[in-house]
Amino acid sequence: MKIHEYQAKEILRKYNVTTPTGIACFSVNEAVQAAQQLGGEVWAVKAQIYAGGRGKGGGVKVAKSLEEVRQYAGKILNMRLITHQTGPEGQIVHRLFIEQGVQIEKEFYIGMVVDRGHQRVCLMASSEGGMEIEKVAAETPEKIYKVLIDPLTGLSQQQAEEVAQKIGIPKHSLSDAVALLQGLYQAFDETDASLLEINPLVLTAGHRVMALDAKMNFDDNALFRHPEIVALRDLDEEDPIEIEASKHELSYIPLDGNIGCLVNGAGLAMATMDIIKLYGGNPANFLDVGGGATTEKVTEAFKLMLRNPKLQGILVNIFGGIMKCDVIAQGIVAAARDVQLMVPLVVRLEGTNVNLGKKILADSGLKIISADNMADAAQKAVSAAG
Repeated sequence: MKIHEYQAKEILRKYNVTTPTGIACFSVNEAVQAAQQLGGEVWAVKAQIYAGGRGKGGGVKVAKSLEEVRQYAGKILNMRLITHQTGPEGQIVHRLFIEQGVQIEKEFYIGMVVDRGHQRVCLMASSEGGMEIEKVAAETPEKIYKVLIDPLTGLSQQQAEEVAQKIGIPKHSLSDAVALLQGLYQAFDETDASLLEINPLVLTAGHRVMALDAKMNFDDNALFRHPEIVALRDLDEEDPIEIEASKHELSYIPLDGNIGCLVNGAGLAMATMDIIKLYGGNPANFLDVGGGATTEKVTEAFKLMLRNPKLQGILVNIFGGIMKCDVIAQGIVAAARDVQLMVPLVVRLEGTNVNLGKKILADSGLKIISADNMADAAQKAVSAAG
């Protein structure tokens, strides 16, 4: 789950992470009123969307008068903002964030992610703030400093000091930087975040270390522990199909291909997409129905896939362990009839009650293409969709 910059900063301030003062807005008049309330002579007018690269796309402007705040807010609000993370379709801006201007001396980068290989949180820091970290990693990887954090001890003062020194935080701002870094880790850990990115972290003219931007993503599987974070969800920023999928406890991610995939288990779903590509096809989605799919759940899964106008075929790949093949076969038949399926349907079943499941499909009277294994299923799906 993602949240907006202003929401991330609200969370981080609870952990003593210093940020500029700002106000979220939903209209041009609110933006001007926010600037008046904040005071000062310079304000940042920021688009709020679930994507990075907003500044390069025209979604962040520095205003030096209330009239400029009005002008920029009018241009940014409701614009289709296109960045390297939104794709060519972009995202409509529904919210703004008006923030007090900051005199910047130096910009840095701080990021935290879960390193699954080491089973620890990895803190990444760089002196190259304001740039895309992927570009820094590709061109000057030596400028990225990494620390693996022991979950039992957290980010120690020594580690935080080393990070700050490595990226060039001056001595007189070191204690400020250490407190901020430790606050960031505590926030990451206690909110079950999957990503925390401050780009840029800045050193101000007054020698303060401050998070000028903030991006936080959270582990969906831990959200039951954080109703206050779930309440921050902005449905305007999410794909309507993904929202509908979450209502039925389906894991669905749209892709740009034409072969729908309905699979039980994330690993098998990834393998299914890979083998479709191997045989020259393109998956239209990732769709994991989980280990306890019901007829209703399978029906909803078919409906979700059929919303895609590019769909030219569906591959169902099921390994029946907890979920028996005869039960999923009944669900497939019922779903295909319910949605009046008109695209080719390839089904590969394996596991518990597989023979009974195949018989149910064969006796259904529906034009279901049966496959013996994954390779056979992928080849038949690519052929049918082509």
